[in-house]
Amino acid sequence: MTQLPETRGRLTQDRPLNSLTWLRVGGPADWLYQPADLDDLAAFLAALDTSIAVFPMGVGSNLIVRDGGIRALVIRLGRGFNDIRIEGNRVIAGAAALDAHVAKKAAEAGVDLTFLRTIPGSIGGALRMNAGCYGSYVADHFIEATAVTRTGEVVTLSADQLRFEYRQTDLPEDWVITQVVFEGALGDPQALAARMEAQLKKRDETQPTKDRTAGSTFRNPAGFSSTGKSDDTHDLKAWKVIDDAGMRGATIGGAQMSPKHSNFLVNTGEATAADLEALGEEVRKKVFQNSSIELQWEIMRVGEPGE
Repeated sequence: MTQLPETRGRLTQDRPLNSLTWLRVGGPADWLYQPADLDDLAAFLAALDTSIAVFPMGVGSNLIVRDGGIRALVIRLGRGFNDIRIEGNRVIAGAAALDAHVAKKAAEAGVDLTFLRTIPGSIGGALRMNAGCYGSYVADHFIEATAVTRTGEVVTLSADQLRFEYRQTDLPEDWVITQVVFEGALGDPQALAARMEAQLKKRDETQPTKDRTAGSTFRNPAGFSSTGKSDDTHDLKAWKVIDDAGMRGATIGGAQMSPKHSNFLVNTGEATAADLEALGEEVRKKVFQNSSIELQWEIMRVGEPGE
């Protein structure tokens, strides 16, 4: 393989990715790169042979890595990228900071980013997919982001450049988000903490939070206005059309659509990535046959099939 540039970070060849995803499946990456800091990441990408594919990976909360692994250099941000700072009603969060930690730290300072509290994953992933909950999306609180391009240029991104839509942005797949700036309404820290506790209670009552899942499997069939702002008033939910198609609790191998919430794909213990993806595709087929609705995956699937 082509010689890789020098780095102050960590490079591991043929690194299995199953332990780095919430579903605990996936083959190896050609390389796993954990940069030391922003300068290290930018210099490494600037010097990296352009023929080598790059895949930025968060904490693997919304991801199926296929059993054959990824023919790419996977970039995973760590400690150099998880700072959280509060300046007035603005919150500056490193892309590796967990969504829940950002919500809690903001609330302690009286800034309302409570919608992030129950969203699994890290801030980089939340930005990339315009994550949302309880009627609020990243787009509603976004000020700017910092990213490193495939060629190592450090850029500042505006909302116009990201073109937020329901569960997606226009960010190139091989750009690495390193920091996001949010703005939230000011509020009473105790009231914000109480709201988050209520959200957690509701989540635990309705979702399989103790199982191996990757959050919502499919996007709701409708759900975002043309302005890019949140429009969570639609009644049609993915779980409802999955139920109507008789797929709650359905299984293939070690994969199951959760009996508790049918839009959650579960690894019951021995599932392969192929089991999980096959069950998801079977759900899509049955829903389409039953209601002519074509469900769109919310979980990202990457890599090559196994043998």
